[in-house]
Amino acid sequence: FRRIGLAIGYWEPMALTDVTRSPGCMVNLGFSLPAFGKTAQGTAKKDEKQVNGAFYHVHWYKYPLTYWLNIITSLGCLEGGDLDIAYLSEIDPTWTDSSLTTILNPEAVIFANPIAQGACAADAIASAFNMPLDVLFWCAGSQGSMYPFNGWVSNESSPLQSSLLVSERMAFKLHRQGMIMETIGKNNAVCNEYPSPILPKERWRYQMVNMYPDSGQCHPFGRSVMRWETGKNPPNTKKNFGYLMWRKRNCVFL
Repeated sequence: FRRIGLAIGYWEPMALTDVTRSPGCMVNLGFSLPAFGKTAQGTAKKDEKQVNGAFYHVHWYKYPLTYWLNIITSLGCLEGGDLDIAYLSEIDPTWTDSSLTTILNPEAVIFANPIAQGACAADAIASAFNMPLDVLFWCAGSQGSMYPFNGWVSNESSPLQSSLLVSERMAFKLHRQGMIMETIGKNNAVCNEYPSPILPKERWRYQMVNMYPDSGQCHPFGRSVMRWETGKNPPNTKKNFGYLMWRKRNCVFL
């Protein structure tokens, strides 16, 4: 259908993420869920090649801040509702088992080769100076590879960088599962939300809110953390992180 109104686009704060090695630790809410105990507890390890790796859980919160502040009043231009826990990786068996993860991302085998991964250097450079490249959808820029959609991270250079990688993977995973819709303003598509199984990286940004709030800036997906991680990645912490996720939204304002 056609909707009469003004086509607009804006950056919408739409989600919060917890990244933690402790199951049930709700970083942004400030408490833990005791029911999970030590189930699938996160860790740091080295593989047979003595390469550093780690595992993290991710929690995804629905966070419609624009709706709460009543900044935009058109219901067709914002996500409404209350703060809600949308996803807990602790109860998802595909988050801990790489073999089960292939159910959601069978195409990962195509990109598990040096040529495909080498192409991610272009994505890392693009995100460092401007925006990531959507055409290289399997790349997470300087963070590594978007695949597989689970909490295992190989070649960990810093816990903060790993926490961003699994947050970006979770955004991709929820797109793939149809839990996050797209709103790219092309032709009549601007009037509706629609499924997008491939993550549009250019339309996402993140902002650190826990444990060290960074209120002065947002960063595109894939951008290196070297610019701003100083003082936010101490070795004596429990490796808990929280991020505010921003998404570009196009709509017709009534």
